Amino acid sequence: MTKRKYRLLFSPKGRPKPGPKGPSKELIEAIVATKQRNPFWGCPRIAQQIAWAFGVPVDKDIVRRALATNYRPKPDAGGPSWLTFLGHMKDSLWSVDLFRCESAVLRTHWILVVMDQYTRRIIGFGLQAGAVDGIALCRMFNHAIRGHRSIPKYLSSDNDPLYRFHRWQANLRVLDVAEIKTVPCVPLSHPFVERLVGTLRRECLDHTLFWTTADLEIKLLDFKTYFNHHRTHSGRVGRPPEQAPARPVANLQSYRWESHCRGLYQTPIAA
Repeated sequence: MTKRKYRLLFSPKGRPKPGPKGPSKELIEAIVATKQRNPFWGCPRIAQQIAWAFGVPVDKDIVRRALATNYRPKPDAGGPSWLTFLGHMKDSLWSVDLFRCESAVLRTHWILVVMDQYTRRIIGFGLQAGAVDGIALCRMFNHAIRGHRSIPKYLSSDNDPLYRFHRWQANLRVLDVAEIKTVPCVPLSHPFVERLVGTLRRECLDHTLFWTTADLEIKLLDFKTYFNHHRTHSGRVGRPPEQAPARPVANLQSYRWESHCRGLYQTPIAA
């Protein structure tokens, strides 16, 4: 009895105070559905749209409280990045990057790699032994894209001073390609081609030796074939970049191994 006495004295009253009723269940469902179909709309815009569509005056604070309780955004609700937005169509955006490597006799070679932003495939390589100037850079790029009839609308590059040569800019104007610059000193703004350069170093150049420019080009072309046709990619839902023809499914009891890059990699295929 003593415990019950003090509980009744000091506990909050069970009967709540009268106040305004909250929004109806139907109104909350309409607010949440509007936000799900228009993830970029804010609370004032949703309130105006609901009031205009249903004739019910809604305050933005009611929308905010309803969304805070009943709306959970999807993981990809933030929208695509600007690179994905530009590369939503095939062959509309290519990325280019330049890096250096040394031969077996410690001679410096520059490699210009060109990749398709949408399919993640390697378009080609341009090689130069020694210093690179505007003429050499244009020759490397034209050599990398040779054999491709379709030229992209945009070309993504970093802020390397080599891309400021007048011949390079004139070459892009002749090809009718618009150049897009990444954010300075932010490699994450150029992620796909930067990762491709790292893949080239880790999976090819760090495990092989080359002597001349011709030898390097042959080994890079072998890696390009392996990368585009046989190497799976998480960004392509476990498929290679190139749309290869249908191949028979391998049986776990009977299969064989296919060699790539002169035995550097081996992939299982149907026997």
